[in-house]
Amino acid sequence: MNKLSVNHLLGIRYLEKRDIELILETATHFKEVINRPIKKVPSLRDITIANLFFENSTRTKLSFEIAEKRLSADILNFSSANSSVKKGETLIDTVNNILSMKVDMVVMRHPNVGAAEFLAKHVKAKIVNAGDGAHEHPTQALLDAFSIQEKHGDLKEKNIVIVGDVLHSRVALSNIFCLQKLGANVKVCGPLTLIPKYISSLGVEVIIDLKEALNWCDVAMMLRIQLERQDLKLFPSLREYSMLYGLDKELLDSLDKRITIMHPGPINRGVEITSDVADSKQSIILEQVQNGVAVRMAALYLLAGRIE
Repeated sequence: MNKLSVNHLLGIRYLEKRDIELILETATHFKEVINRPIKKVPSLRDITIANLFFENSTRTKLSFEIAEKRLSADILNFSSANSSVKKGETLIDTVNNILSMKVDMVVMRHPNVGAAEFLAKHVKAKIVNAGDGAHEHPTQALLDAFSIQEKHGDLKEKNIVIVGDVLHSRVALSNIFCLQKLGANVKVCGPLTLIPKYISSLGVEVIIDLKEALNWCDVAMMLRIQLERQDLKLFPSLREYSMLYGLDKELLDSLDKRITIMHPGPINRGVEITSDVADSKQSIILEQVQNGVAVRMAALYLLAGRIE
């Protein structure tokens, strides 16, 4: 059956392995579409999608918009900065006002953990979580898995290390769930102050030494230091962090094997990764961006199939 087992895309933790495989398989077909001279298909004609971004975003917002346009959907873009939210309007009232305009799906990014899940229980529309606080970012994990699969084939028994600010990263948590469900081995690396206490309960080992982690892995996913989410100073300085956990070309070339480098963006060049690594042949960062459109097309298309 080519149908998702869920009515909303709230987080990877709610997806079955077959859901993930179906999205990735569908994304393969849509990647062919977006590489054609005529990139548009009528798959979501007469479907209206509202993009609700209560937090700043560039890549994710643009990626969803392009995906929706490629599928011929009608689009409403909402920014909380210029809305009645500033006057005290609640999330449910905001969304219900938008839904009264006959919107079928909502793509939402929100600073509060669980906002998408809360919304799904209270409104009649398909909800796609485009990031909720430091909790989950399901479409990023799906596009990352798709990108690794494209480069390395089956993810079963592949070694993936996630490096950096795991504590504040919704990308890390969604990736751990996604990669494990697809059979990959996942470890994390970074200063202990940036590793969540619950990480061992997810079956994830911590490696303190970056070079050891890089020699273990097939793929290194470098994370941005999220200073905007840090209330306390969790390491002495960005310079010291970069010296211990930054990836430069010298370190990359010193490894025992050739590994693949990923980054969900935005990149702090010279902090977690240098430009010569980000732009090297071992990096698939731009492929991640391109694959994001195909994966989001797949997710929207499959969720629209569940609209009654």
